[in-house]
This record gives sequence, structure tokens and C-alpha cells, in this order.
Amino acid sequence: MFYTKEELKSIGDNVLISNKTSIYNAKNISIGNNVRIDDFSVLSAGDGGIDIGNNVHIVIFCSIIGKSKITFSNFSGLSSRVSVYSSTDDYSGGFLTNPTVDEKFTNVISGDVFLGKHVIIGAGSVILPNVTIGDYSAVAGLSLVSKNIGELKIFGGIPAKEIKERKNNLIII
Repeated sequence: MFYTKEELKSIGDNVLISNKTSIYNAKNISIGNNVRIDDFSVLSAGDGGIDIGNNVHIVIFCSIIGKSKITFSNFSGLSSRVSVYSSTDDYSGGFLTNPTVDEKFTNVISGDVFLGKHVIIGAGSVILPNVTIGDYSAVAGLSLVSKNIGELKIFGGIPAKEIKERKNNLIII
């Protein structure tokens, strides 16, 4: 079962969002055409919002959360169990953590996340705040992305490092 167009705001044509997907702050989420979001994914938009372009696929068990803006450009996608964060607690020990603590005792780090056109993120990967992944790039499964990635690159590992250039056939296609 999928959400209907009437149940969501700012949604394009031919959009399939599983009704097992959890959506928070829907008024800050925009979805283009030909988008599919599968079961058990979570979209929790902060003030910056979540902007999903056209022809985007978000596979089962993905988590997209944070205060700052998260952008999925056209033809981008997430494999299963990918987490995209535009906000994260400070883990240094210098501050308290979690949303039950008064903000004056925390140091939440927030920053926009941008996935360019035709970007694919492999299963189990984590994208942290303040990251831009350039057009036509790919991230291998089980990677941690904490720094920007240029165009036509393949990155992988913890932390993610460049593996090689990505073929440009998809640009021609």
C-alpha cells in the first residue's frame, strides 16, 4: 500500500510512497515526479526541509533526518539501510547529547546535504552533515561520507576515500 496524493503535500506525478514509511514535518518536504520510497524508511524534515527531485528511488529502511536542508537531485537514489543526516550531536564529550537535553548543554552540528544528479549511495552507508556529492558519483556500500565528493567519482570505506573515476556512460544514456 502507498500514500495517496491527497495525503501528502507538494508531490508530483507517478509517486509511490509506502504507507509503512514514516513522514515527519511533511509541510517541509517536496517530492518531484516518478519517485518511489519503500517500506520502513523515515523522512524527518527540519526547518531546511527535504527536496526530492524527479526519478528518485529510496529503498527499504532508509533514514533521512536533520534540521538543515537535504536535497536529492534528479535520478539520485539510496540503497537499503542508508542514513542521511543534516544534523548530528557532538560526540567529543564536551557537551551532552540527545534531544531530551536542553539545547544550551548540547552542540548539535547541522549543515546541508546535497546529492547531485545520478548519484547512487550503496547499502548501509552514512552521509553526515555539510556534505555535497557531485553529479554522477557513487558511494560504495558500508561507507561513511563526512567530506565532499566531486563529480564522476567512486568513493568507499570508513572514512570514504576515492576509489576511482566513475565511467561517464550514464551521461550519454
